[in-house]
Amino acid sequence: MLNWILHSLLLAAVIYFLAQQHSRIHIKDFWTAVIVAVVYSLINISLGLVLKVLSLPLIFLTVGLFLLLINMFLLWLTDKLIDNFEIEDKGTLVFTAIMITIADTVLAWIF
Repeated sequence: MLNWILHSLLLAAVIYFLAQQHSRIHIKDFWTAVIVAVVYSLINISLGLVLKVLSLPLIFLTVGLFLLLINMFLLWLTDKLIDNFEIEDKGTLVFTAIMITIADTVLAWIF
């Protein structure tokens, strides 16, 4: 449980940093970033797992690039669920999904 909390807090820091550095990502404050990280993690654990299992053949065919599309969808869904978090366009969504996926993967290796 403590590992999940640390993972979520560090992911929130990454999300907050991305929002501060990129003008097309809007977030109210750090606590909103914590909520985004928790909601994204929960969606990724539940819906993300189902989508990854169902699309396993596509993931193999694209050598894992289809995972980016899944993560973009999960991030878009998180954006729609949380009022104080907004990603303006698809290009920013792609960039943010790549950065969050990298950060989430590194944090999963650590925790």
